[in-house]
Parts: sequence; structure tokens; C-alpha cells
Amino acid sequence: MSAAVESAAKAPLGERLGDRLNPLVVKEIRQGVRTRVFWVCFGLMLLACVLLSLMAYADVRDGGYRPRGGRYFFSYFVCLGLVHFFVIPYSAYRSLAREREDETWVLLALTGLGPRRILRGKVMSYLVQAALYASAAGPFLLFSYYLNGISLPTILVVLSLGAAWLMFLTVLAVCAATLADGRLGRAFVHFLVLGVLAGAVFQGLVAAFALSEESSRLMREKELPYVIGVALWLMLSYGWLLYEAAAARLSLITENYSWGPRGALVVQMLITALGVLGAWVKEGFPRELAAVAGILGCLHLTMAGLFVMSDVDGQARALRAKTRAWSLLRPGAVRGFRLAVLLLVGWALFCTVLGWSSSGTRNNWRSLLHATAAAGAYPVLFLSAAVLVAKLPRSDRLASPAAVRILFMALAGLAAVLPPLLALLMEESADNGLINLLNPVVGLVNFATHDYATDQPKMTVELVYFLCGVAALAAFGADRALVERERRVHAS
Repeated sequence: MSAAVESAAKAPLGERLGDRLNPLVVKEIRQGVRTRVFWVCFGLMLLACVLLSLMAYADVRDGGYRPRGGRYFFSYFVCLGLVHFFVIPYSAYRSLAREREDETWVLLALTGLGPRRILRGKVMSYLVQAALYASAAGPFLLFSYYLNGISLPTILVVLSLGAAWLMFLTVLAVCAATLADGRLGRAFVHFLVLGVLAGAVFQGLVAAFALSEESSRLMREKELPYVIGVALWLMLSYGWLLYEAAAARLSLITENYSWGPRGALVVQMLITALGVLGAWVKEGFPRELAAVAGILGCLHLTMAGLFVMSDVDGQARALRAKTRAWSLLRPGAVRGFRLAVLLLVGWALFCTVLGWSSSGTRNNWRSLLHATAAAGAYPVLFLSAAVLVAKLPRSDRLASPAAVRILFMALAGLAAVLPPLLALLMEESADNGLINLLNPVVGLVNFATHDYATDQPKMTVELVYFLCGVAALAAFGADRALVERERRVHAS
């Protein structure tokens, strides 16, 4: 035993790293660099960069010392961005989709690596290929600095944001490959991925153009560090959340598949809360920051909670023995619903407390507090309503995860459209406060509106209490319905 350990310690560094490295990474990299797509894209990108460099040399010879760095940096970045923001994510999507279409995913699962290590290997292999592209384009991007007109901090900012955007798009593409199982669904997801990646290329290049062309002005803006920090955090945290969601979809029903995405969601909200608190203190306790963070955070939790609470009813018998009432990260619709409601209520309370403790004497401060509280009450109400409509009839088809999500969208859509029509039929204003009290769109706008003629909020605090009470009753009923359905599933 000691001899084996000693021989392993004396092995070359490359062999020791190869043993520790995910074997799927090595396999995918070897296959990827041998493909025609890799060498065609690599050659075209390198050729375009060389031609641009020759043009820059001729331009400098003819034009003296005019600053041209921003223009040529963006030109080089376009060559790299087309590969990083489209070719790499699409190749990662096709790699996993091909595994599922050819039914070779089962063979990968039999290796014992597990869904997380397999997905990590897929993502890492294509990020390594992206690094090979970047190593070829890097000298040209640095060369643009010597053409004047762009600073090194600007180059570092653009490359950092581009790297985060690349990682997010790659994880997003891998996650999309796990969505559909049928042929029609896969075709729809395929075209959707193509459209999303085309839009992502446009967004990435537009942001790079704005930073490279307006670098001298933007670097003097005091809000720029906040914007960059928020953008990086959103891309990295959402990438982590999508990665955990993809691993959960590929896991077996007998595994504790839900702890990854639910844990990632909880950590994401905790770190975001610390970031909001830090920005709130640094900017002098602005009430508007608390209100905006509350509304945007509740919107994010609504979409995430829709997937968390629409889990399958019940769980495997092997997992039930260690499950308690507070085990919110374990599988099951009951625990997913409770976690979604807890996060929504906790975030709304956190931002409401920040708004209450904020400084400032603007007249609309009560309206901002009302809107923050309503932003948490509306999602709880409609998530609960979707659960009640889906679970009470005792129909397995209506209680499926996809049906619950469709019911939520349908109920929220009807509640947003019907009250204004009813108000018009009653010859009232379309944004009447009482008629639109349960309207998640117009109602939220009404709660945020301040009547400057009377110097009072348009919606009184009693209406806020009423809305929160209705949401609490609906959440209690939905929880009882989920508990009863889980008991029936376990009994059967």
C-alpha cells in the first residue's frame, strides 16, 4: 500500500492531474479539437485577426497618432465573440442533446460519475476550448491598447464580462438540452436555443461596443462599478442555478435531486440580500433602492418558485425516513411550496424593513412601502391559487408539474386582464383601486402610486393588510391540499 502511494507521489505532475481530472473533460476536449468545426472556426478567427492587424498597421502609417484602439479592439472582440457567444454554447447544447437523442446518456450514467460530474465535464470541456480561442485572440486584443484610445482597465472589464457571459450561455445551452424528451419538443428547443444565442451575440457585442467606444466617459461614472458588479453576479449566480436545475432534471427519482437547485436559490438570495444591504448603506439609505430591490427580487422568486413548488407529489421511500417538516431542500411539492412562500415573504419583509428604516422626506414613501409588501403578496396568492386549482380535483393529469405552471400563468393572466374590462363595463376608471385589488399588474402599480392632490397613497394600508390576509389564507389552503395529496400518494 505504501509502495503504491509512494509511486503515485513520484508520478509526473501531468499524470497526477489527469487522474484527478474529470475523465469526461479529457474525452470531450479530444473529440472537440479533432472536429472540423473547431479548426474552421479557429482558422477563420485567426485569419480575420491577422487581416485586421494589417489594416491597423496601414492605418497607423497613414493617419499619424489618431486614437484607434477602441475601434480595433471591438473588431477583434467581434471575431472572438462570434465564437464564444454562439459556436461554443451551441456546440455544448448539441453535445448533450446528441447524448440523449442517441440514448448514450445511459452509458454515461453507468460510469458512476453522476449527473453533476457529467454536466461539469461537458461545461468544462467547452470552456477549455473557449480558452484556446481566447489564447489565439488575446495578443491581438492587447495589441489594440498600443493603438491609443482604449485603456487597460476597459480591456479587462470587457474581457471579464465577456468571460462571464460565455459561462452563462454555455450553462444555459446545456440546461436547455435537458428540457425536452420528445422529438417535437426537441425541435422546438433547438430553434429556441438558436434564437436565444443569436440575441445573446447581439447583446454581448453591443455592450462591448458601448464600453470600448465610450470608455473614457464611462470609466468616470460612479455607478459603473455597481453595474459591473450586478452584471457579473447575475450571470454567475444564474449560471449556477441553471446548472443545478439541469443536474436535478437528469437525476433519478430515488436521489435527493432537489437540494442542489433549492440550495443554490437560497444562497443566491442570501448573498443578494447582503449586496443590497451594502449598497443601501453606502448610498445613504435610499428608500427607492429598497423598493426596486423588493419588486425585482419578488419577480425573480416568482419565476424560480414556480419551478420549485411544481415538483412531483411525494418522494422515494428511501428519502422519507430522513425528511422532517423543516427539510425544505428535499424533494416534494409540499416542501417546494413552503420554501417558495418562505423566500417570498422573507424577501418582501427584508426590503420593507429597509424601506421603513430609510432616510428621505419624499411624499411617496408610504406608497413605496405598500408596493414592496404587495410585490410579495401577489406571487404567494397566485402560486397558492394554482396549487388549489390543480390539487383539489384529485386529477393526476391536472396535478402534473407542467399543468401547475400553465395554471399559474393562466390565472395570473386572467387576473391582469379581466378587472380592467370589468371596470370599463361598470363605467369606472380602468385602474380603479378596489376592482383591481387582486390584479397583479395594475394592482401593484396602484399600490406604488401616490396621489399628490391629497398627499396620500392611492391605496390605503388597510388594503395592503387585506391583500396579505387573502394571500396567507390561500397559502394555508394550498399547503393543506399538498399535504393531503402527498399522503394519498404515499398510501398508494
